Amino acid sequence: MSSGGAEPAQADGQGGADGPGEPGVLPRARELQGPPIWQSSRPGSIYDYIRVASFSLGPDGRIDQWSERAEHMLGIPARYALGKDPVEAFVPRELRATSRRKVSEILDGREWTGLVPYRREEGGDADGLAEIYVMPSRDENGERAAVCLVVDVRALRGIETDLAASQAVFGQSPMGFTLFGTDLRLLRVNERFATVFGGPASKYRGCGPHDFLPRSEAERMTAALRRVLETGEPVTEMQLVGMAPGEEDRRRWSVSLYRLHGASGRPIGVAALAADVTGRRRAEREAASARRNLALLNEAGARIGNSLDLETTARTLLDVAVPQFCDLASVDLYQGLLSGDEAPPGMSDGSAELRRVAFASAVSDAPLPTAPGDAPGAVAVGAVHRYPFNSPCAGALRTAHAQIIPGRESDDGPELGAVVHSTLAVPMVARDTVVGLVQFSRTKGSEPFGERDTALAVELAARAAVCIDNARLYRREHERALILQRSLLPPGDPEAAGLDIACRYLPGTTATEVGGDWFDVIELPGHRTALVVGDVMGRGLRAAVAMGELRTAVRTLALLDLEPAEVLSALDEIARGLGGDGEGRSSSARSARSRSEGTGEPRRSARTADLSEVYLATCVYAVYDPVTRRCTFANAGHLPPVLVEDGEDALLLDVPPGMPLGVGGEPFEEIEVELPDGALLALYTDGLVESRHHPLEEGLQAFRTALSGADRPLEDACDQVLSAMDTSHGEDDIALLMARVHGLPKDAVGDWSLAPEARSVARARELARDQLTDWGLQDLVDTTELLVSELVTNALRHGHGEIRLRLLLDRTLVCEVWDADLAQPRRRRARDTDEGGRGLQLVGLLSQGWGSRRTPRGKTVWFELALPDGESAAVDPAEALLSLF
Repeated sequence: MSSGGAEPAQADGQGGADGPGEPGVLPRARELQGPPIWQSSRPGSIYDYIRVASFSLGPDGRIDQWSERAEHMLGIPARYALGKDPVEAFVPRELRATSRRKVSEILDGREWTGLVPYRREEGGDADGLAEIYVMPSRDENGERAAVCLVVDVRALRGIETDLAASQAVFGQSPMGFTLFGTDLRLLRVNERFATVFGGPASKYRGCGPHDFLPRSEAERMTAALRRVLETGEPVTEMQLVGMAPGEEDRRRWSVSLYRLHGASGRPIGVAALAADVTGRRRAEREAASARRNLALLNEAGARIGNSLDLETTARTLLDVAVPQFCDLASVDLYQGLLSGDEAPPGMSDGSAELRRVAFASAVSDAPLPTAPGDAPGAVAVGAVHRYPFNSPCAGALRTAHAQIIPGRESDDGPELGAVVHSTLAVPMVARDTVVGLVQFSRTKGSEPFGERDTALAVELAARAAVCIDNARLYRREHERALILQRSLLPPGDPEAAGLDIACRYLPGTTATEVGGDWFDVIELPGHRTALVVGDVMGRGLRAAVAMGELRTAVRTLALLDLEPAEVLSALDEIARGLGGDGEGRSSSARSARSRSEGTGEPRRSARTADLSEVYLATCVYAVYDPVTRRCTFANAGHLPPVLVEDGEDALLLDVPPGMPLGVGGEPFEEIEVELPDGALLALYTDGLVESRHHPLEEGLQAFRTALSGADRPLEDACDQVLSAMDTSHGEDDIALLMARVHGLPKDAVGDWSLAPEARSVARARELARDQLTDWGLQDLVDTTELLVSELVTNALRHGHGEIRLRLLLDRTLVCEVWDADLAQPRRRRARDTDEGGRGLQLVGLLSQGWGSRRTPRGKTVWFELALPDGESAAVDPAEALLSLF
């Protein structure tokens, strides 16, 4: 039998409080403090873990007592062991000789500890190894005997392995590991825990959560420990925040708790496993911030720039930023840029005037100062202000770099409920030009701005700046286009003799509000009126420019008092010249000549082709005479006018359509139509009746139907027609010109024929005097007599044939003298020594206007006088006559 030494082996190999039995012993020791008592304990002591059995040897060296645990552990029933030599009982045969010598030594009174192999069956080989502790004793007769304690070596090795694993967990684990007793005091902590909180591990034995955690976190930890100890339900991933000694930053731990049980199943404490998740939490926070920033940029890209309105774009930027990115924000734009200036003075140094165009806040509805550099007091939306030159905001504008402005304690704006503690002043840069400043601010309770926030703010401001600059440029160009468009259209309420006028212009798209459709009302001599509606092919600014050029040409030709067909012929030549290639020939003429020479279509630049397309137009030109109630029409490829007589259905006038302007090569025809009083005449462009949703015939029929019921006041009738028609399709511009006919009453016209003789001059003066007296225009008698005398005298001197005198009264007084001579009068400046030649000069001095036009059988010379208004005095004929000398 081999021997392990003379000294008895300790059960735990260590002693002290760090053994594996400590969690169960220490609380029990505390329970036994006070008066000693006898009590029974439940199973679960250290002896149950190490499996200790006992038997005894009598003086004869044979087994006289055999415990039940020895029977269970060694597998030898008591009936086989009692009274037998222990060597023969369970020691294998080959080891019996040595074992007998050892037993003899034991019975001589020596203590012995050693490892003894044993067998479970009679005659079998060794199948177990036991550590036996033999203690000499004496029986009642004083003879030597022995008490033996048997420990299963396999159980000891298991305990040693468990101790080694426990030491590894406590000593080598990268996570904090602690054991709490049932009194919620620490029984043991590992080195990792001690490293984090400082000091040796033994320092924390007997401490509670309040000794190393902040009060609020310690109370949470205590409540969780108590809940786990009482219910047995583990707690996982509980987050605790605290400060490690010597560190300024807060640390975050993830703690998991579970209850420990003894061999009997009773709770003996709570184990806590803690991992430092500060870095992981920071990474998660940064990842969440990155996701938030990406989502914010995505939302900004989707929402900012959907409008070409400056204020809307600025408000959209703030809607995206508040409250997702900051608590309050504002946008300031340079006032000079908003007014159309390219570079307002002071823009480079940040001292120029700015206008606050938007403000948003998640903490207050009223505008508040967002940065120390703000103007004194709150800047309201729409207010114009400046930043002081040395302020951070002016510096951001001057350098075009974002600046983080720390907040300051202030009593301003108590309605905030919090103090602004961090502001980002970000210049809005577009195309290397600073257009304004956006301020993002956070109040206390929110994280201050960092580098990532600054980068995000710069990106948001840059996106908004480009959109705002686009909107600014669009607004500038749009305003210019509107000025052009409005300058080319007649005033809202044009007036004409014998006509009531109503007109409407609707652009094809509200984005531009300019196009190629136009209408005009032109006053002609003799109280006649020219009505014009035209449509330049194309849309937008180019079509508006072409329309303006054609409209100017129409007005110039109309003042020559040409017939409608002649006006369109001349306008066609002008359009062909405008659409030419710069060499004095139109593109269509070049194409025709090329085809005739067999060379095919000539090569032209895209710009030349575009110009030739833009200046292709349609037009209808009508001249109405309120005296005769007759209207003369000429058409250049335009839709026919519509006439509605009282009680009748609307009728499309059969006006020969002709070719569009700019095509050339075809003459224009004209027709004359008598318009009864009360009739309604409508001129329009194809945008009103033509759409891809229905054919042209259907649109014309709907237009005629709408006009047939338009028996209300003309302005209301115009609105009714537009309401009845589909004018919201946005496919083409719409121009509508409506005129209700009432003509000049017979008593407003004086018409006489005069013989070609000298006495007709006096007769003309007499007729004019009597007619003006009947009309109650005595103030104009002297002037009219003088001018009529001059015109009739010129007709007698330079003309031939019958002379005709006509006076027309409407908004002005018009006098016309007709003769059969085709030569037009020419005004010249008479010398001081000349006896004549001052008649037309006198007409020009005394009249509001004068002129001459051809007629089918000669010419007509006319002048116009303004009616007396009782305020301004008429020109004295005598003084005007003397001024000529």
